[in-house]
Amino acid sequence: MSTQTFTIGELAREFDLTTRAIRFYEDMGLLAPERAGQQRVYSARDRTRLTLTLRAKRLGLKLNEVKDILDMYDSPRDTAAQLERFLGVLGSHRAQLEAQLEELQTNLAEVRAQEKQARTALARAARPKKNAEAR
Repeated sequence: MSTQTFTIGELAREFDLTTRAIRFYEDMGLLAPERAGQQRVYSARDRTRLTLTLRAKRLGLKLNEVKDILDMYDSPRDTAAQLERFLGVLGSHRAQLEAQLEELQTNLAEVRAQEKQARTALARAARPKKNAEAR
């Protein structure tokens, strides 16, 4: 049975990453390539972990959260515990995003109110000019 392996360059091209980024993920413990001399040899497991890491990053999860979740799948723990942990992380992240959204909506309302006041003031300032020009 042949196991598919990848070089750092192949993964970098496939995922549009720098080799430095991949080495950083390795330093964080997210990837654990084998070594063939000086060359890193990534397994299908590493490729899957990289895929999941990038997906979790798009969701806005922190790398240490991603590592905890991915490591749970490597352990012989119960799937329910893994899913509960994942749901906990997602719920916490969702709550943070919702708070940020609420703050942004409040800020947008304030910007709109300021824009409205500025337009009203500009319209008032332009009226006397028109009246003076008409005379």
